Amino acid sequence: MEKNSVDYSPLLSKQGDENGGYVGRFSPFVVSATKWTLRTLISLIFILWAAFIFLLPSVPVNGLFSKWLNFSSGSSFGVTGSILLILDAPVLIIAFLAIAYLIISGEDQIPEKKSSKYPRFRLWTFPLLINGPFGVVSATEFIGIIIFLAYVIWAFSAYAVQALATISDQLSFRAKSLHMLDFMGLRLGMMGKMCLAFLFIPISRGSVLLRFIDIPFEHATKYHVWLGHLTIVLFTLHGLFFAIEWLMEGRLIQELLEWKDIGVANLAGVISLVAGLSMWVTSLPGVRKWNFELFFYTHQLYVVFIVFMALHIGDFSFSMAAGPIYLFILDRFLRFCQSRRTVNVVSSRCLPCGTVEVVLSKPQNLRYNALSFIFLQVRELSWLQWHPFSVSSSPLDGKNHIAVLIKVLGKWTGKLRETITDVDASEDLSVKPNTVVTASVEGPYGHEVPYHLMYENLILVAGGIGLSPFLAILSDILHRVRDGKPCRPRNVLIVWAVKKSDELPLLSTVDMETICPRFSDKVNINIHIFVTRESDPPLEEGYSFKPIKSSLCPFSMPSDYGMSGLVGTGNNFWFGLYVISSTLGFVILLSLLNIYFINPSGLEKEWYKGLLFVVCMLASVVIFGGIVVGFWHMWEKQSSLKDKSDNIKVDQVEQNGSVDQKDPSQDNVTKLTAVRYGSRPDFKEIFESMSEKWGHVNVGVIVCGPRTLQSSVAQEIRSHSLKREPYHPIFHFHSHSFDL
Repeated sequence: MEKNSVDYSPLLSKQGDENGGYVGRFSPFVVSATKWTLRTLISLIFILWAAFIFLLPSVPVNGLFSKWLNFSSGSSFGVTGSILLILDAPVLIIAFLAIAYLIISGEDQIPEKKSSKYPRFRLWTFPLLINGPFGVVSATEFIGIIIFLAYVIWAFSAYAVQALATISDQLSFRAKSLHMLDFMGLRLGMMGKMCLAFLFIPISRGSVLLRFIDIPFEHATKYHVWLGHLTIVLFTLHGLFFAIEWLMEGRLIQELLEWKDIGVANLAGVISLVAGLSMWVTSLPGVRKWNFELFFYTHQLYVVFIVFMALHIGDFSFSMAAGPIYLFILDRFLRFCQSRRTVNVVSSRCLPCGTVEVVLSKPQNLRYNALSFIFLQVRELSWLQWHPFSVSSSPLDGKNHIAVLIKVLGKWTGKLRETITDVDASEDLSVKPNTVVTASVEGPYGHEVPYHLMYENLILVAGGIGLSPFLAILSDILHRVRDGKPCRPRNVLIVWAVKKSDELPLLSTVDMETICPRFSDKVNINIHIFVTRESDPPLEEGYSFKPIKSSLCPFSMPSDYGMSGLVGTGNNFWFGLYVISSTLGFVILLSLLNIYFINPSGLEKEWYKGLLFVVCMLASVVIFGGIVVGFWHMWEKQSSLKDKSDNIKVDQVEQNGSVDQKDPSQDNVTKLTAVRYGSRPDFKEIFESMSEKWGHVNVGVIVCGPRTLQSSVAQEIRSHSLKREPYHPIFHFHSHSFDL
């Protein structure tokens, strides 16, 4: 490919080295064929694995599984190794193949401009359910819910039939009841473990599995919530069935406090269930909204929940769900390593509406896109609290910084604004040593592919501070249009609803004319602003497009250059090496444990073997994975030294320059913006107007705001899709709201 042409193909080139790509360039055919092969293998392995779990309650499959366990019980790994091979190895193999796929893919890619002439519906962007208990649910998500519910109903029914078939007619009603309670209680625990295998996948923030299917963590959290409800119900029923059985037998207290060496340690199960129920109760919407800190701190009981579950059921039973849990441990350790570093804060400012903008330093090789988000910790405010924020900057704004907008919505953000305000009010920063702030960052996380660049027509719907990611999208589009980089969007409509007009200066954080002079000749941008709680503009005629002056804040400025690149979404090569080495380390430790300790000593304490199993999982990540992380850190430090020169200073000057320059001509920006007071967006009118204007095309609709706003937009998209004319566009719903 010629150097002067725009390269849309996935790169296996030097450019990919920064993010773990290969050195050298391969033909597009080789790249496509390799990616297709990996996708096919991953799909095949996943289908077989999921089908086995789904059919396991059936007598034939259960019988084959039992024969396999009996056949392999005499090996060095015993039954535990057999279960790991059947239920956990497929998950880890999928993870390895997904890493290879991401390495081959290289950097985020924008497909060539060959849009389909005939727009079509997509199951994952069509909102099927809206106002139910699950919130806005796409057609694809609805299919997933049906599959899980079908599994629960099918498994419960199959086990119930098997239980009834083993009951003798000669038994009394009481004996039959006790048998059913014991049999079904055990099987409910089995069903709970199968759901547990999926529960930990959505909460691995840098999960390679989520990155492969391009589901970001902020979207996956709702899947964790759904699975959490189902899992805790199954485990609660599991415990309840046994409690009723023991109560009928008159030995409830004795059984609850029993800790058997051979068999199940009941007390450990009670502790695990209590921890699980505590997490569940405090995660309910009402409790979470009333006291988020209570929810956050109580959720750290997941450690107690997992460890005591392993003590309760032993190593062989716990290993049924160990694969996804192991991937979570890998992600958690990497997050821990990244969060130890304090981050340079380039600048900060407090906007007139009270929103705080913080600009953080980052290494050049740490990639992100306009749809990314980070977790931010300020140690002077809290050592334990991490808060998620969408980025408000485009990666094209500068290679060495990333910006976030923080609105005051609670105690933590209120304290942060007070700190910034106090500092900004001080003329002599040296006289306020107590206001120095130490910041740490986890991330960035988000979509693997910047889908906002996949549509020629975009509608961005924001509520309040929900404008933040759209500022990044605007900047990203304008930079790409100016520089001639791959960028499909040519028609962009922003619909922004705010309570009061003092929030309007948020839009000034992106100086569109400075980024791309005469941008209106290249991309059509319209901004509709709705001020809902003011009937008239203020006396000074409301919104001024004049850029806002920035104020520096004396945040801590350590010797490190920026946030750490030790993150699952960072360098794909190092991340893959970390995952593979940790997994091999786990196999080695488990082998040594069985060969030199468990088998020679004839250890039969199930709870003790369960504890050793968990210790092996943790030790393999810390020791074997830790060695790779150490080398990764040294490589990152070496890369930072190469970029040291004056890049950070230049980047800061560029960022400040975009804010502090003299006022450019804003005629175009003023013309494309319409502000309405005392009204809310009429989405029916908006979508009908765009339908007539844009015609038969695909339109990406991205919503960032409260649930009511998401529901309103999704409702209108569904209604329009069901009643649309053949020549009208197809609207594709995307939510970018982070709701823990």
